[in-house]
Amino acid sequence: MCPTDHEPALGAGASPLETHSSANDTASEIKPLAITLPPPNKAPDKVFLGMAAGSGYIIVGLIALIAAFLLWQAIPSLSKNEANFLTSNAWTVNDTTLAFGIAGMLWTTVISSVIAMCLAVPIAVGVALLITHYSSKKVGRSVGFLVDLLAAVPSVVYGLWGARVFGPSIEPFSKFIQHYLGWIPLFKPSLSSSGTVFVASLVLAIMILPIVTSISRDVFNQTPREHIEAAYALGSTKWEMIKTSVIPYGRSGVTAAAMLGLGRALGETIAVMLILSTTNDTKIDFSIFAGGQTFAAKIANNAAEFDSAEKTGAYIAAGLVLFVLTFIVNALARMIAARGRAK
Repeated sequence: MCPTDHEPALGAGASPLETHSSANDTASEIKPLAITLPPPNKAPDKVFLGMAAGSGYIIVGLIALIAAFLLWQAIPSLSKNEANFLTSNAWTVNDTTLAFGIAGMLWTTVISSVIAMCLAVPIAVGVALLITHYSSKKVGRSVGFLVDLLAAVPSVVYGLWGARVFGPSIEPFSKFIQHYLGWIPLFKPSLSSSGTVFVASLVLAIMILPIVTSISRDVFNQTPREHIEAAYALGSTKWEMIKTSVIPYGRSGVTAAAMLGLGRALGETIAVMLILSTTNDTKIDFSIFAGGQTFAAKIANNAAEFDSAEKTGAYIAAGLVLFVLTFIVNALARMIAARGRAK
């Protein structure tokens, strides 16, 4: 084929370069379609923000009002108090004499709650690990359901059971501890049989067990799967995986759960009131095998004495201390939980 045969075809049609140029010109003439969107409606955002902020302000305002009310009612009685409010264990409140102190109530409230927390937390962590890592899903759901049922039992039932059944049944164990550890002031023998701080602490431990277990279970379930698989890849057993991955990850959550359980135990009223045997001794008994009264139980037991401003103010002053104590414990729990999330 001679070269002249191709000349008509090239002359008749456009060259590839010219075709590409014309295509570019056509594309440059096509302008993008301008879409005008309406301005966003920010009214719902503002309404929701106002509602959320208002709810927060209401809660803060209510707490401030409660604290102000307690302080306002307590100051007149505190000004007339003839005893040291913080160090005395005397409680003489009548129309002629105001001599009251919270030392004994503070000790009983704190020691019973701390013992309950120390007993409940290890059991709760073990149950949470059983549900999340050791048992099957069916067994885990059943165990979790049974633990959650403990939270549905009324406090008065715990109190009656502790006073009538549980306390007398563990009396031999209490005597055993007093016999061999009675030389320690905390375990000193006492005349009380079943209505002791020790029995109240055990019942409180059962009552706060669902709270600590539920929070610990949720925290352990959030352990990153990558951490667990990495531990298994390094040849760890299940216990070694839990020790190196699950427990370190959930440490702050478990600590926060323990503090929340402590706050719950500090404010328990009816169960402790039914279990503890009261004493009128002005000297503080530091033995957990003695009776006593917590802040909440003291106030509930003597509600009939709220017939004058001075006597009512004395009990409100004790309630103010309990309010501050519980607020501090719950604030610490929130701070620990927030620190754990930040990590």
